[in-house]
Amino acid sequence: MKDMNESEDGRIVLCGANAYEEKYYFNQDFQRLPDSIKDELHIISVLFTQEAGGIFLILFEEDGSISLETRVDDEDYLYDEVTAGLLIGEIRRNRQELFSQLQLFYRVFVLGEKIDE
Repeated sequence: MKDMNESEDGRIVLCGANAYEEKYYFNQDFQRLPDSIKDELHIISVLFTQEAGGIFLILFEEDGSISLETRVDDEDYLYDEVTAGLLIGEIRRNRQELFSQLQLFYRVFVLGEKIDE
């Protein structure tokens, strides 16, 4: 990563967890999100890495859409790719409203879009 806030391809990292270092990261550029949302993102990220391993990221695409991404070290033979895929699908289904709200937040406060009511 260029820095912790941006992925190699320029997407903005909202948060992530790393099972190898046992760390959670939250992009401080989004500090004004409500604490309840920050807590929920923390839980999602850490639980993912506890269950599947590897590195889990929640990112904003250029258009404000949300991407869930997982990465794994080449030497990690314990990483469970099947579980990771299933967990990402489950997170997308169960947290659809959260991600819709985050997309709206990004479009309004970062991209400066005017949203018609």
